[in-house]
Amino acid sequence: MSTEKTENLSWIDKRFPLTETWKKHLSEYYAPKNLNFWSFFGSLAILTLVIQVVTGIWLAMSYKPSAAEAFASVEYIMRDVDWGWLIRYMHSTGASAFFIVIYLHMFRGLLWGSYRKPRELLWIIGVIIYITMMATAFFGYLLPWGQMSYWGAQVIVNLFAAVPGVGEDLSVWVRGDYVISDATLNRFYALHYLLPFVLAALVFLHIVALHHVGSNNPDGIEIKEGPKGNRWNDKAPADSIPFHPYYTVKDMMGAVVFLALFSLVMFYAPTFGGLFIEPPNFQPANPMQTPEHIAPVWYFTPYYAMLRAVPPMWDSQFPGVVVMFAAILIFFVLPWLDRSPVKSMRYKGPIFKVATGIFALSFVVLAWLGMMPAEPIYTLLAQIFTVLYFAYFLLMPIYSSLDKTKPAPERVTS
Repeated sequence: MSTEKTENLSWIDKRFPLTETWKKHLSEYYAPKNLNFWSFFGSLAILTLVIQVVTGIWLAMSYKPSAAEAFASVEYIMRDVDWGWLIRYMHSTGASAFFIVIYLHMFRGLLWGSYRKPRELLWIIGVIIYITMMATAFFGYLLPWGQMSYWGAQVIVNLFAAVPGVGEDLSVWVRGDYVISDATLNRFYALHYLLPFVLAALVFLHIVALHHVGSNNPDGIEIKEGPKGNRWNDKAPADSIPFHPYYTVKDMMGAVVFLALFSLVMFYAPTFGGLFIEPPNFQPANPMQTPEHIAPVWYFTPYYAMLRAVPPMWDSQFPGVVVMFAAILIFFVLPWLDRSPVKSMRYKGPIFKVATGIFALSFVVLAWLGMMPAEPIYTLLAQIFTVLYFAYFLLMPIYSSLDKTKPAPERVTS
């Protein structure tokens, strides 16, 4: 039996590099020996992407992308399709879980300095993945054709009208009509179905780039530059261990904990108090009745708060639109803003640590403010925290150069 398996594997290897791929990316991919729980979120992001793709395809089998039938088809999935309610809640909970995991994964990158040389391109691909995720979520937001889906999409699409000169034509082009309509729903459905496969391709590039430069670690030390030779391979870094089975087992444990929490939310609180699915979305879209308070879903609200924080200029919201998009695009230049001699937060000085803490707090507070009504006190707070958000990036070349750092060790610590 063993001989037969060997012969079959040899036949495949001659035609497809199966064993070579397994060794290069798993069994003989050597990762730093000191990775901690923060490293779970990369594999959890892949897991949530798989959940979204599989459940999305299943939902698409019963969904009707028609303004007249979309809401009813979602109700049909929830009430009449076998296990349809479960698949729908897996998809809606999975969308929020995806963003939670990605935000923690990005925050880990800030803590470990994973955007620094030689991982600049790896970070840039990751930011592209984040933007593609946001586009995918935005296109999917309209599909239930509920009140908040309809009016939330109306508000966001109308932002394109603020672009000087071409705004009106641009907004009509995005909608496919003069208002959110059947044409908008159809094109958003097509793009929402397509982009997850683009995401999968980007994730593949992200992993290839990661395995080319090697994984970062809590110390920010490049193990490839250290001594060679461990118990598995004389040419591998001395401070490394094979990714499989050591980290695959740890990632599986992280996945078990994640799926337990995911299941608790999915079965007992699928709307999560209106954060994951807003109450107005259980009402069919009505162009003649505006909800009392319109706000996007929670993972868009930090940027929505920034949009509202900027006063209109010449009766145009374009300055706010610029600030909103700048808040996302500024992540692209982060690798060149950090001038600190060390990568990891463990060895950076107090100024950098305080700045990162204020940045994280600003993002959370802005997410909360984006859910609040557009009242003067909330607008003022949004303006303050928007300034703090951008100050983290724009002042980084100064405070990262002046900050007193601790000496980083020559080799990783256990």
